[in-house]
Amino acid sequence: MAFSLFSVNPKPFSVNPNPITNRSNLLSKAYLSPLSSRFSPNPSCSRSFSPSSASWLPSRSVRCALSSRPEYIPNRISDPNYVRIFDTTLRDGEQSPGATMTSSEKLVVARLLSRLGVDIIEAGFPASSPDDLDAVRSIAMEVGNHPAGEDGHVPVICGLARCNKKDIDAAWEAVRLAKKPRVHTFIATSEIHMQHKLRKTREEVVAIAREMVAYARSLGCPDVEFSPEDAGRSDREFLYHVLEEVIKAGATTLNIPDTVGYTLPSEFESLIADIKANTPGIENVIISTHCQNDLGLATANTLAGVRGGARQVEVTVNGIGERAGNASLEEVVLAIKCRQELMGGLYTGINTQFIVLASKTVQEHTGLYVQPHKAIVGANAFAHESGIHQDGMLKYKGTYEIISPDDIGLTRANDCGIVLGKLSGRHAVKSKLLELGYDINEKEFDDFFKRYKEVAEKKKQITDEDIEALISDEVFQPKVIWTLGDLQVTCGTLGLSTATIKLVASDGEEKVACSIGTGPVDASYKAIDSIIQVPAVLREYSMNAVNEGIDAIATTRVVITGDNGITSKHALTGETFNRTFSGSGAAMDIVVSSVRAYINALNKMLGFISAVKATRESPVRETSQSSE
Repeated sequence: MAFSLFSVNPKPFSVNPNPITNRSNLLSKAYLSPLSSRFSPNPSCSRSFSPSSASWLPSRSVRCALSSRPEYIPNRISDPNYVRIFDTTLRDGEQSPGATMTSSEKLVVARLLSRLGVDIIEAGFPASSPDDLDAVRSIAMEVGNHPAGEDGHVPVICGLARCNKKDIDAAWEAVRLAKKPRVHTFIATSEIHMQHKLRKTREEVVAIAREMVAYARSLGCPDVEFSPEDAGRSDREFLYHVLEEVIKAGATTLNIPDTVGYTLPSEFESLIADIKANTPGIENVIISTHCQNDLGLATANTLAGVRGGARQVEVTVNGIGERAGNASLEEVVLAIKCRQELMGGLYTGINTQFIVLASKTVQEHTGLYVQPHKAIVGANAFAHESGIHQDGMLKYKGTYEIISPDDIGLTRANDCGIVLGKLSGRHAVKSKLLELGYDINEKEFDDFFKRYKEVAEKKKQITDEDIEALISDEVFQPKVIWTLGDLQVTCGTLGLSTATIKLVASDGEEKVACSIGTGPVDASYKAIDSIIQVPAVLREYSMNAVNEGIDAIATTRVVITGDNGITSKHALTGETFNRTFSGSGAAMDIVVSSVRAYINALNKMLGFISAVKATRESPVRETSQSSE
């Protein structure tokens, strides 16, 4: 029995074919233009694997499914083989400790996700803070209205909300200006959650879910996703009943979360298949999956869910997310692509040549670096050290590579044989940046080239890893509030470590401070604190060499929290927690690297404090809040 208020099928969205015209953001060009000339416009150029044939590898090209992407209709996909990619890097991914991004960084990542070809971007949890609402609104207005590529694709912009009117109001306010807005609301349905967290009966949960989905639709939102949290541990019959009720209320997508990563692939495939077979009205919605990685099965469970009938998958770049993370976008997409025959001809709209760039960007902006053996995007994913493997690779690459590095945008070979060093000129260096996927403007290049020359004077040969560390330190950074001027330290066994540091403010004012500490880094950090005078607590500190050798560049990552009540609201529990800020730095001097990382983390924190303060003092914000 259909719910009469929403009996009209949602209409397809129209897409503005005009390209983005306002790209004033520092990094926008770097993520919208590189590698675009390498894409094949032919959608039939896919490279499928066949164990009995060696013809699958030489093609070395990418299936560009963007040109054949089905027209977007919220509750229906015209091609049953098409799988929508729902990226939640900016929402669930940012719940990883230390992964906090600034609003400008979120916008950069959202632009790249659009260019990558994701169908839906879950841009955040607007009710968590005014800053998060503004960030989601900015993404909706820019990324949600202007295509990032020549194909004209504009992603759906989604905001998360708990099943209450305040959250849904905030989510709708944040995404409503997008061309294709979506509100995603959820409530727990497992006995353990209903009893111990919600403290509500089954009947109360059903009533809340039904009422809040209907409320979201009543606001004018044409696309509402509903998630029964902890569906993997929920009673099946009760789950069918809840889903039936929210379908009647107007839900267009039903997302089935394995919230704690508890199920095995066979169980999860059966769960999706059973929902598809036993839920009245299921033919009028899209089934989605959201799999956590607590047992290391998120990707396997996601693929199993697709085999069971799901046609939307919720993933994150690099698999980041709460606890052990989420299903990895790159793993799910490449598994579907490589094993297309076994997956029944399924395909996605992802432009895979942006995968490496997306991975690097998310790593730099979140401070969460992937392990070397991470599938697809790890440093060792395409490295071959074993003699037997090397012999096979030299004879035929298909012996040990099932994916071409070119297919994911990993291009390291230099056809001209150029080796960078201190005598290399601007043209050679810029050519190397383009080869690595970084298309930066002249001012950014001037800043980078100055740092490059400083390092090249001290190193005989500059590697790709050095280049990437320097570009990260110069380009992938928050809004500049303080910069490092000069630094001098003394340390050793003969006395206390001391540091003298000069910082330069954004208005040009210079401040100098001295301090002592247990070591040169401690002394430097204390000197910085005495200048900035904003309480901060160092939570994490790590350092790595980007390559071998005593002259290697050191990269440092720090995570700090404010000591003055800087908090955020957790999307699932609603509890407040201390907001963390990460920073990274790179230099041949390990103390300088450490100082750069700490200043960058402080710049993030100061920028966030400033944004929150401005939002609270804005009369426009106060008016809009009171009207809600």
